[in-house]
Amino acid sequence: MVSDWISGGGFFSSHIISAVGNVLTKDVEKTSFWDTIMQDAMSENILREGLLDERIVIVDVTGIMIQVEQNYFAPLSYNHQKILSDLDRIIEDTSIKAVVIRVDSPGGGVYESAQLRDKIKEMKEVRDIPIYVVMESMATSGGYYISVDADKIFASRETITGSIGVIMSGLNLSGLMEKYGVKDTTVKSGDLKDVGSATRPTTEEDLSVLQNLVDSMYERFVDVVEEGRKMDRSHVYELADGRIYDGTQALDAGLIDAIGYYDQAIIDLERTYELENAQIFSYSSSEFPFVNQFMSEITMLIRGKNMGSLGDINISGMNNKQGFMYIYGGY
Repeated sequence: MVSDWISGGGFFSSHIISAVGNVLTKDVEKTSFWDTIMQDAMSENILREGLLDERIVIVDVTGIMIQVEQNYFAPLSYNHQKILSDLDRIIEDTSIKAVVIRVDSPGGGVYESAQLRDKIKEMKEVRDIPIYVVMESMATSGGYYISVDADKIFASRETITGSIGVIMSGLNLSGLMEKYGVKDTTVKSGDLKDVGSATRPTTEEDLSVLQNLVDSMYERFVDVVEEGRKMDRSHVYELADGRIYDGTQALDAGLIDAIGYYDQAIIDLERTYELENAQIFSYSSSEFPFVNQFMSEITMLIRGKNMGSLGDINISGMNNKQGFMYIYGGY
């Protein structure tokens, strides 16, 4: 199948054929192959025709914001590196005059949220162009964290947002283990080396260490909301007890700026910044309609027998919520 595609004529540019040849004939890491194809196969998806020197780009942040290895057999809804790459492209493209970020996410990792927010801030500072956020069904915790620096935030009345805070989910199985005669034989250099372990009783010292970390991350979240929303810190504390809000409540609390869907946000953006004739586009992952199938075929050819169980690929993209998270705890 793959050989037929490659020799079938006209579909693949030389960089794809070269990448395939390198992978099949040399000891090249799989990430080099995927990076080569995906970097060069990126394209623009035109959503509305318009002026080429006045463009509005749409960036989608969808799903749990966790950085994991992409699986081309079951692509993840959230692709952290692609979003960062898209924002870098926006920074370099002077034809882009405005950005709309559509957020539909319960949040995610503390690291990923901070990195994405910092990149959005960089884009805003370097380009000095308007950034609108449109919250869809959910934009909680980390989803709100990345939204606060927008020039205007839209949400529907039904949008769930807020959940400002930090959570570290965990279970302690030590009692169950004791009941069934299972012993923890961990060897460690210090009492706190396995802080948060599920296989031994949690101590007061454990809880103190973890709570101090959570409190520190929470204060950084409060900093972000205070700065981004230009809100009095005492008011942020009143709102940031972890609770969620619908769109109407968020508007009353000052967490968003307007009630409306994507279409209303676009109209507002165009009228406010005189962009009625702008081209609207987004970055798509591939200019080839069959590229995902192609990469699947290549992967099976490269990995051979090991693909029977899909090896170490995490189909779900996330086994469970681990570590410190800016995520809605009820998700």
